[in-house]
Amino acid sequence: MTWFHYILLALLQGLTEFLPVSSSAHLILPAKVFGWPDQGPLIDLMAHLGSLGAVLLYYRKDVTRIVHGSFDLVSFKPERQNNQRAKLALFIAIATPPALIVGFVMSAVGWAEAVRSPKIIAWAMIGFGIILWLADIWGKRTQTIETMNWKAAVLIGLAQVLAFIPGTSRSGITMTAARALGFTRSESARFSMLIAIPVILAGGGYAFLKLLNGGNMGAAANWQDGLIVASLSFVAAYFAIYVFMKLIERVSFFPFMLYRIALGTALLWWLSNSGG
Repeated sequence: MTWFHYILLALLQGLTEFLPVSSSAHLILPAKVFGWPDQGPLIDLMAHLGSLGAVLLYYRKDVTRIVHGSFDLVSFKPERQNNQRAKLALFIAIATPPALIVGFVMSAVGWAEAVRSPKIIAWAMIGFGIILWLADIWGKRTQTIETMNWKAAVLIGLAQVLAFIPGTSRSGITMTAARALGFTRSESARFSMLIAIPVILAGGGYAFLKLLNGGNMGAAANWQDGLIVASLSFVAAYFAIYVFMKLIERVSFFPFMLYRIALGTALLWWLSNSGG
């Protein structure tokens, strides 16, 4: 792959990872549509780690609270186990396992590759984009993470499993679930990004182990290429999070629905004309 390909993929990953538009779709489609070679697991890994660094930096105060809250949970002191930071850590822990389990199973049995179809991506972009918009206009605007209960954390965690269908969008489906449960837009986005942290960490760790065991970096990439991709992804992701969180209460999710429908429709048109 050329440097143009690497830069484009890094920017796509960073800009779309935490927006409700499906980063996986944006990483899969260029290779499918333009016939590019697959970027390989190393580039995928480094692009995701770059975006992970961005969310860790942007939500550094929440991340610190989660770390402290984790220690509170195992302190066996009721007064510490019931504080807000302990509850936040507990909700993250509750929402995370479904995605980790399903992701591992899909990778182990080969389903992760089986669903990487442009047609699946197109219909998922359209369908889940409409559902996101409906949840947004029907949802109340009262709940926050501080008023969350364990049932809401479970439901959002189960919704996250649907993100393994490319085109669904992990951030999109978790924001959809949160909005349907009555959380404000900003709080829906905040919790969505926070529960992305353990999922990306686990996925990155798994990908790294596969690289060490298999040694196939793909597309003739090397670690220097990967570090540059990670840096670009970090900058793009931080910019996307910053702008998104500043605008989300004003612009709603309607523009994202339109974008998803437009991209899905264009992809279906391309498939029909290319015989796919």
